[in-house]
Amino acid sequence: MTGALVAGLLAGYGIAMPVGPVATYLVALTARSSWRVGACAALGIASADGIFALVAAVAGSALAPVLEPVIVPLRWASVVVLLGLAATTAVRAVRRYHAHRLTGISQVPVSAVKAYVGLLGMTLLSPMTVIYFAALVLGGGSGDSHPLERVVFVIAAFVASASWQLLLAGGGALLGRALTGHLGRLLTALGSSVVIALLAVDLVA
Repeated sequence: MTGALVAGLLAGYGIAMPVGPVATYLVALTARSSWRVGACAALGIASADGIFALVAAVAGSALAPVLEPVIVPLRWASVVVLLGLAATTAVRAVRRYHAHRLTGISQVPVSAVKAYVGLLGMTLLSPMTVIYFAALVLGGGSGDSHPLERVVFVIAAFVASASWQLLLAGGGALLGRALTGHLGRLLTALGSSVVIALLAVDLVA
C-alpha cells in the first residue's frame, strides 16, 4: 500500500510540476481575480490528472491478461516512453529558456465554475498526460496489484497534482512571477524530468 501511495505521489508531481502555458495562465488568473477562482482552476487541472490516472489504472488492469505474454517488452517500451518524455520536457525547457519565450492562454474564465471547467478541458486535451499515465501504469504491470492499491495510486496522483496546482494558485503574484519566469520554468521542468526519469528506472529496478 505504501508503494502505491509513493508511486501515485511521484506520478502526480511528475506530470504537474512543469510550468507550461496552462500553469502560467493559472497563476496569472489567480493574481488578477481571487483565491477562490484560482483554487477552482487548480482543482480543474488536478481533476484531469486524476481522471487520466484512473483511466490508465483501469485500462492497465483490463489489458493485463492480454499483455501478459509481452509484459517484459512492454515494460521496456514504457521505460523508453517515460525517458523520452523526461528528455523532451528538459530539452523544451532549455530551448524556451534560451529563447526567452513565455507562452500563455488569453481566454479568461469569469467565475469559479468556468475556471474549473476551462482548466479541466485544457488539461484533458494534453496528449502528454495520456501517454505519461498509460506508460507508467501499463509498464508497471498494474494488473497484478490489488484493486485498493490502484485506488490509492489514483488518489495519491490527484492529491499530488492538486497540492502543486494549489501552491501555484496560492502563491499569488509574487510566487507566480518566480515560477513562471524564465528561470523558474526551467527549474520546475528539469525537476519534473528528473522525477519522470526516476519512475522509468524504477520500472526495471
